[in-house]
Amino acid sequence: MLSPLSVTLDGQSLGPADVVAVARRGDRVSLGPQAKTRLERARALVDRLVSEDRVVYGLTTGVGALKNVRIPPQDTRQLQRNLFMSHAVGVGAPLSEELVRAGMLVRVNQFCQGTSGVSPAIAQRLVDLLNHDICPWVPEKGSLGASGDLAPSAHVGLVLIGEGDVLHKGERRSGAEALRAAGLQPVELRAKDALSVLNGTHFMTGAASLVLHDAQRLLLTADVVAALSVEALRGSRTAFDPRIHAARPHPGQVASAARIFAMTEGSGIAESHVLCDRVQDAYSLRCAAQVHGACHDAIDYLGRVLAVELNAGTDNPLVFADDEAVLSGGNFHGEPLALALDTASIGLSELGSISERRLFRMLTGFLSELPPFLTRHSGLDSGYMLLQYTAAALATDNQLLATPASVHSLPTSADQEDHNSMGWHSAQRARQVATNVEAILALEALGAAQGIDLLSPLKPGRLTGEAHAAIREKVPTLDHDRVLEPEIQAAIELVRSGRLAAIVSSPARGGGQGGGR
Repeated sequence: MLSPLSVTLDGQSLGPADVVAVARRGDRVSLGPQAKTRLERARALVDRLVSEDRVVYGLTTGVGALKNVRIPPQDTRQLQRNLFMSHAVGVGAPLSEELVRAGMLVRVNQFCQGTSGVSPAIAQRLVDLLNHDICPWVPEKGSLGASGDLAPSAHVGLVLIGEGDVLHKGERRSGAEALRAAGLQPVELRAKDALSVLNGTHFMTGAASLVLHDAQRLLLTADVVAALSVEALRGSRTAFDPRIHAARPHPGQVASAARIFAMTEGSGIAESHVLCDRVQDAYSLRCAAQVHGACHDAIDYLGRVLAVELNAGTDNPLVFADDEAVLSGGNFHGEPLALALDTASIGLSELGSISERRLFRMLTGFLSELPPFLTRHSGLDSGYMLLQYTAAALATDNQLLATPASVHSLPTSADQEDHNSMGWHSAQRARQVATNVEAILALEALGAAQGIDLLSPLKPGRLTGEAHAAIREKVPTLDHDRVLEPEIQAAIELVRSGRLAAIVSSPARGGGQGGGR
């Protein structure tokens, strides 16, 4: 899995693309020199406060509702070990390797901001786990996204101290054995080390970075697929005329309309019906840019939150070496991420919802003016009838998943932690919604390609023709009923690969002028 490429962490410049590179591609990780200096300076202050037996939350006191319990200096290291063991209470299936790697990377980078006070050795050992492809076994359920991602982070922490398990080639094995095989020793915890690993928004932030990457690809793909459907349904290009969108210049709307307008440039299909008597298309075509654009702007909100969160101090307490201060606060609370992820889920759900409606129109003969269910042998063949069933099931799933998790809260730790963000729930839901939308867009793409085939010898535009050809490289025209599941999977992989999105991802291909009704 490991790549020869590398990402250097400095606590200031990590971006979602870096998270994707490390989590999915296996890029190596290193600590930048300035980050090391900041880590050492903050750590020196922590060590001094402990040696002076100062009362500091989490260093010389218990945590949560036990904040008033004084911990003597000789027990501070045992406190940290106990925190990992007591907080590792996650349940359920293990998180995917990409999610665990994303969470570990973000945690180290947040350390590098210099406000954690964690031992530099802890930061380096997390880097070692990434670079040796050691993935802690982290159950998927247990985080409330408020005092940080406590339970998942504790399962990572167990591996640091030679406890717990790892996920290796899909199987669960001993964390201690994985460390030995890599030539690594368990770390010796010092004051605040475990608390620093536990407190933080890193799992939510890592997951959100992957969601953002996937969502941006889906937004571009949706415009490409919508353009194919405009061709297949002989829709009007006028709805995407830039003058319309300049009159209501929401950024996402303007960009989406420009892409669909450019995609259908030079379309022989559009030219064939310039003088037809259809005044306006249904909303799923005519308002595609408005809906896609609003979804685009919702995803942009998540991007703005991540630009801050990836390089933020989300620990507690925070260490300010310049001021020789250690301050307790609540930067570990996941509310900014929870709201942004819930908004992303709603946006993505709508992207799938309008896609399902376009597919429905293509399959319904009296709406599409195409053969019913896109087969010339309706009755004997069912054609693509059932594609819409699956799309409807996925759209319904998304409507349930997109109900915001951030509006819910249950108190914990004897009511000391009386408002939780549920941001981890938001992250998990957003990931599933994105996966469902991949499939919905793939189903629409299959229907639109078939519709264009049925309009032959009329030809689509140059870019819609390129998208049609990409689909036909993976899936042939449907002449008679056959097993569709493998072809659906091929179409999903086409969407997931970014091949369709790439058709409009270049700025030079995002505009264009042209006629058509």
